[in-house]
Parts: sequence; structure tokens; C-alpha cells
Amino acid sequence: WSLFSWLISLEGLVVQRAECRPAVSENYMKLKRLQIEELSKPVRLSQQLEKAVTTNYKPVANHSYNVRSPLNNNNTGLILSVCVCPSVQLEYDRKKKEEGKRARVDKQQVLDMLFSAFEKHQYYNIKDLVDITKQPVSYLKEILRDIGIYNVKGTHKNTWELKPEYRHYQGGEEEEKETDD
Repeated sequence: WSLFSWLISLEGLVVQRAECRPAVSENYMKLKRLQIEELSKPVRLSQQLEKAVTTNYKPVANHSYNVRSPLNNNNTGLILSVCVCPSVQLEYDRKKKEEGKRARVDKQQVLDMLFSAFEKHQYYNIKDLVDITKQPVSYLKEILRDIGIYNVKGTHKNTWELKPEYRHYQGGEEEEKETDD
């Protein structure tokens, strides 16, 4: 059954059988020769290049479905919508380019930023702390392991809080504790 079989139909009884052969002429032979030549050509050809290829194709790190759009900002990591409008993509690319790579700052400066952040709120997730400190995640986690506790379960799951000895610190005392470790 083909898609168009309902368009053309033929009914009846076969009375005589006929075989059709093309007239063997020069035009027909030329047509057949061209058909055979086309079919005998390989689909893919390899060719030797005169000079090295200099175009560098870089992999795309953030496809449109990875971009956190306002639709996808649900903090669960689940993507609610695959299509992201171009303006959101352009804004994301512009912001990413402005920030560039995060460079490590002196540990004491990061500690000061973290302590001032934890004065405002008791619990932070790693993403918010990265936004506050503008530090690489691995470096930030390394520092947080020294001064903080990572909550694995409970109401504040997947958040960081300060260790009890760092909680209600007075400016000068805290720096002394850090240098002693």
C-alpha cells in the first residue's frame, strides 16, 4: 500500500500480455550511459588539501536549552521550557562575556565577603555564594569546608551555614581565630 494508491485504481481482467522495449537509438544509449556514470560515482570523495585547515570550531558550552531563562528559574534544576527566546539568550551571552573567568582572590578577602554575607542570612546555597563572592566554585567550597557546615538534609537541605565557633563573631576576634588555624 502506498500513500497514493487510492488515487489511481485499475480493475478488469488481463486478456493479453505486452512487453515494451525502448527503441535502441543513439539518444537512448547516451541517456543510459549517463545514468550508469552517475550511479557509479562515489557519494563521498576524499581530496588532498593544499594547506592546513585553520578554522577552529569550538564546542558550544551552553546550548539554548541549558540557559536559565525566567521560565526555568525554579531553583530545582529542572528545565520547564526548552525554547528560550533569543533576547534571553543574547542577554545571557552578554552577561557571561562581561563576567569572564572567575579569578581567585586572596583567601582573607573571600572570608570577609562570606562573613558579611552570613551576617545577613544564616543559610546560603553555593550558587548564591558564588554570585556574592565572584569566586570559582571549587575554591569557594575549599574555604567553606574550613568555616562552614553543609546541610545535607532537613529544612535547609543543600545549603551552607557557619560553624558554631564563627557564628556571632566580633570583627577582630574572628581574624585572630583564622590565623591560628
